[in-house]
Amino acid sequence: MSQFANPGVGTFTAWDYVVFASLFVVSSGIGVFFAIKERKKVTSHEFLVAGRQMFCGPVALSLTASFMSAVTVLGAPSEVYRHGASFILFCVAFTFVVIFTAELFLPVFYRSGIASTYEYLELRFNRLVRLAATIIYILQTILYTGIVVYAPALALNQVTGFNLWGSVFATGIVCTFYCTLGGLKAVLWTDAFQLVVMILGFLTVLIQGSIKLGGSSNMWKIARNGQRLNVFDFNVDPLRRHTFWTLAVGGTFTWLGIYGVNQSIVQRCISCKSEKHAKMALYLNLLGLWVITVCAVFSGLIMYGYYVNCDPWTAGFISASDQLMPYFVMEILGHLPGLPGLFVACAFSATLSTVAASINALATVTYEDYVKQCFPNISDKMSTWISKGLCILYGAACTSMAVAASLMGGIIQAALSIHGMCGGPMLGLFSLGILFPCANWIGAIGGLAVGVTLSFWPAIGGLIYPAPASKTLPLHLSTNSCLRLNTSDLFPTSLPTVIPEQMHRPPLADSWYSISYLYYSPLGFLGSLGAGLLLSFISGPRHGANVKPLLVRPFCNLFCFWSEKYKRIFWFGVLHGEENSTEANNENRISDNDLTVKMPPGKDLIDVYSQEAMKAPSAYTPEQQPHSNVGVTKDTYF
Repeated sequence: MSQFANPGVGTFTAWDYVVFASLFVVSSGIGVFFAIKERKKVTSHEFLVAGRQMFCGPVALSLTASFMSAVTVLGAPSEVYRHGASFILFCVAFTFVVIFTAELFLPVFYRSGIASTYEYLELRFNRLVRLAATIIYILQTILYTGIVVYAPALALNQVTGFNLWGSVFATGIVCTFYCTLGGLKAVLWTDAFQLVVMILGFLTVLIQGSIKLGGSSNMWKIARNGQRLNVFDFNVDPLRRHTFWTLAVGGTFTWLGIYGVNQSIVQRCISCKSEKHAKMALYLNLLGLWVITVCAVFSGLIMYGYYVNCDPWTAGFISASDQLMPYFVMEILGHLPGLPGLFVACAFSATLSTVAASINALATVTYEDYVKQCFPNISDKMSTWISKGLCILYGAACTSMAVAASLMGGIIQAALSIHGMCGGPMLGLFSLGILFPCANWIGAIGGLAVGVTLSFWPAIGGLIYPAPASKTLPLHLSTNSCLRLNTSDLFPTSLPTVIPEQMHRPPLADSWYSISYLYYSPLGFLGSLGAGLLLSFISGPRHGANVKPLLVRPFCNLFCFWSEKYKRIFWFGVLHGEENSTEANNENRISDNDLTVKMPPGKDLIDVYSQEAMKAPSAYTPEQQPHSNVGVTKDTYF
């Protein structure tokens, strides 16, 4: 029980509930609108990838909204409040992530004409590699999405009194509803609307918080005195939780595993009408990531300035650090009807966008990687109904996972880093296929297994044997000005009670198991890539004659000073050189039942193939029909 008198914060008023409910009504309305508007387009291609007709604007907004889960809205300001503004260094990581995604991974995925990211793995290696990666992705996404739904609901419930399970099931039902009705277009436009709500929520907190502090100059002064502005820590110790290297380098690998190869992100990019629009969406999204990060950092600094002499976490007014932000919002906005509801809508907008992205991506992967493979002759109408059924199935699974998350206790924090644990090995697997034409399927499977082991080993070990308190303690937090229940007690409390460290710890507990969580992804990446190359060479490197040029972008091409001679060597027999590739494409023919397509100069092969297929559909048997959402089948040679 706390020794301090809790001043208490307000609860929701009728206006707050109206503002919050409006978010769900509008989101559902967008789904209904696109269900009616697109009712005549009944193909899974339209439902899952929006017919590849989206512009860069809504896709960029959707990418930003999907990044900004409620974990960011609630967790990032709390992180800055307790550990300082070094969180801003994620902006460096985001810059590298977007550049690598736009220039390295996106061109391969977009030109391949795939709908499922993991379809690439079958084209490049074989079906076994594809299925292994798909299973990892499905489990990762369901687990993470369930936690994204539950964690903010728990934090808001304990601070605002908002019903816990009501918010959990409302989130799951609404996301499933508009995903099922409207498909990817509904998800994209709903994300755009929800991003506007998020920004408004952040701006409301920033403006009102600055007024309470007496201006931004006071915020900077208090933050500087509290050592919250010590951003650049160049200590190379990998056991330090946050340094320049963990945030900039580890953060790059962690987020590249999401942006570069994760289905929910790539699916949005390949829904664009052209590769140029897809790249533009990514670069516009980078601006959004910077804005969101800056807003989160400033919110944390303002919150620290407000509670500099009476920390509610240390004083026991709240039970978890993730509740700091909603507690702060209710204290500074509780007297203004509707504004607390706007912030709650902000947090749940982030949750809705993340969950909707996950449900749609899971449905796409399952349909492309399993349903279509088992039933190749399925009709367009039936494929659409199956896709919608998969959305309902995964919506229920993610919501159920939120229920299970309530029983996990301390595992929730570990699960929040699951993108790093799974994303690193997956990033290594895709990089192996794209950058190294010599890699074969044996190296891909073996490398993935090694990468998963190297990333999960320290993560699970760190969960069982937490890092020493000296590595994770927050900066100074004071309760000097808090009103005490026992006025005779004059000794202030500065920090939360530290539980004594375990006496019996294995040898790796203070080293390997204590490594920063941001290094899980680099470990998985390096393990997957390194082991994959080694096993490929041991088992016999793949000859490039069996690899289509559009499926690879060898690493030697990234270094312009290398001569053409060495570039050809590292292409391992794959047709190399822009001039040669162009000539080969011009000479290449796509034959199916005597249908031959000649490549005109300067014309996109995928476009020509699609146009010829439209002109002569009778030339195909049902088994040879082009992929409904893939411009070029995997039997086509480039």
